Amino acid sequence: MKNLSQFVNFSAVARHGSFAQAARELGLAPSSMAKSVARLEKDLNARLFHRTTRSVTLTEEGRALYAKCELLLAQIDALDLTSVGASDEPAGMLRIGAPIGYGVRIVLPVLARLRERHPALEFDLRLSDSRVSVLDEGLDAVVRFGQLEDSSLIAHQIDEQPLVLCASPTYLAGHDPIRAIRDLVHHTIIVFRLPTHGRDRPLEFIEKGKTVTLTPDTPFRISHGEALAEAAVLGIGIAQMPQFFAQPYLAEGSLVELLPKCRPAPLAVNLVLPGSRVRAGRVRALVEALTEQRRAKPGR
Repeated sequence: MKNLSQFVNFSAVARHGSFAQAARELGLAPSSMAKSVARLEKDLNARLFHRTTRSVTLTEEGRALYAKCELLLAQIDALDLTSVGASDEPAGMLRIGAPIGYGVRIVLPVLARLRERHPALEFDLRLSDSRVSVLDEGLDAVVRFGQLEDSSLIAHQIDEQPLVLCASPTYLAGHDPIRAIRDLVHHTIIVFRLPTHGRDRPLEFIEKGKTVTLTPDTPFRISHGEALAEAAVLGIGIAQMPQFFAQPYLAEGSLVELLPKCRPAPLAVNLVLPGSRVRAGRVRALVEALTEQRRAKPGR
């Protein structure tokens, strides 16, 4: 009988296209990973990968085996042996990636409540504003803003965040009033530099039913959402940011929203999962908890 670990190792290499990355995910030495796959190829009398010094790609036989392995391993992962019989209690490790600000302010409180509800759950929350691959990092789920690009993944919309244009009362007191989008050209704009690719995020508005974008010439760029809000509070200039960053400052009066009737369409926030029909109980619990927090928002 073939060893199940051989199929686990093979699937990890197929997912990552790399023996080294697969070894990191599973906590093995790359040499052990290579030997495991080689033994499986010998047992099956089939070549599963095309190997070069730069890449590892599946052969036709490898693709057929990988499809079967992923389904089988997903079904095994969905088994909750602690719940055989009366209980369906989610258990085990949840590995989640999220942007820093959203992860701290929104995801972390949800995980705290989820832990109270399901004490057998464990959490590995990885916070980064860089774009994280749910497959390459061996994660169960990743929180992403915007639309899903990879069609092999599955996305559940868990939230939407309005974009609000803000400035401090101190800044506004020392500058010309802002009554329309065109007035912004006479002001200092703090631009958000997207950490995923380094480009400036243009300001977005809705005017007379149409989307209007503005790419200002600015002396100030920031690639961190919390810092963007803090810079606006300090009176450096005007900034557009997701509402969850601005809300505490708006509530205390250290920021004022500008042009509220010109707010653009809100940003979709998705929980991105590896493509599979079968979901472990812990992943289903996470999806449900994050969806609940969206429904619980005021006005819903």
